[in-house]
Formats: sequence, structure tokens, C-alpha cells
Amino acid sequence: MKSIKNVTFKTMVVLSAIITFYACGNSEQKTTEANDSKKVEKEAEEVQAADEKKGVGKFTHVDISPTLDKQMADAGKKIYDVKCSACHRLTDEKLVGPGWKDVTKKRTAEWIMNFATNPDEMLDTDAIAQGLLEECLVRMPNQGLTDDDARHVYEFMRENDGVK
Repeated sequence: MKSIKNVTFKTMVVLSAIITFYACGNSEQKTTEANDSKKVEKEAEEVQAADEKKGVGKFTHVDISPTLDKQMADAGKKIYDVKCSACHRLTDEKLVGPGWKDVTKKRTAEWIMNFATNPDEMLDTDAIAQGLLEECLVRMPNQGLTDDDARHVYEFMRENDGVK
């Protein structure tokens, strides 16, 4: 009987060691998998944040010169006078829509141009645009701006923000 107890005790020790070893090994694997999962989630959040900065639409990259293109800005002012000034001021004053002061410091060229050319989809899907709608309570109408119009208006906004 003593030998059976000895064997049973030895078997239990060996089984405990195997279980402990497996649990530790599995724990490392789970930790690695959890870290990989967190890394993937973080990358997805960074992509989403970058997309939110660009908005929804065709503009994914806009080349902007550090200096103002005066000709574009002048064309943008003409568009502003006809299509934008009824709702937007060049100060931080909210009229119907938000004021334009420092808008190019708050939003990317892509976001502004996507919103100017695609306001309906932006208001339906973009979190920033939806926040502005909650603040202003009026949907921006589609003014039918072309891509060039949007770029010119953006350059005028830069001029308004003090870019030389």
C-alpha cells in the first residue's frame, strides 16, 4: 500500500508540474496575443483618427505650400462673397454657420475641402461635422463647389488665418 501511495504522490507531483508548465506557457501565449490584439486596436484607432481628420470624400491628400497662393486666395474670396458670406463670418462669430477665423489651424485641408464639396455625406457620417451641426442646428447646403473652387476657398481661408 505504501508503494501505491508513493506512486500516486509522484504521479500527482508530475501532473502538477505539467499543468503548471502548460499554464505558464499558455499564459505567455495569451499575453502575447493580448498585446498583439491591443497593438492592432491602437493602429485601427490611429487610422480612424487620421480618417476623421480628413473627413469623408475624395480628398485624401492635398499639397499645401507653406506660402500663400495669392491668385487662388483671390479666386476663393470671390466664391466666399457669392456662396459663403451669407452664413459664415471671417471672424470667430457664429452666424448661421461657424465663423472661419483659424479654421485652417483646426481642420486639415482635406477635411475642409471634403466638407465644402460633400456636405451631405460629411454631416451624415463624420463625427466632427455632426458636432458642428449640433452646435449650429442648420445643415450646410451643398453649394455645388468644384474641386478647384474648394481649393481656392481653402486658400482664401488660409489668407484669412494670416498665411502670407
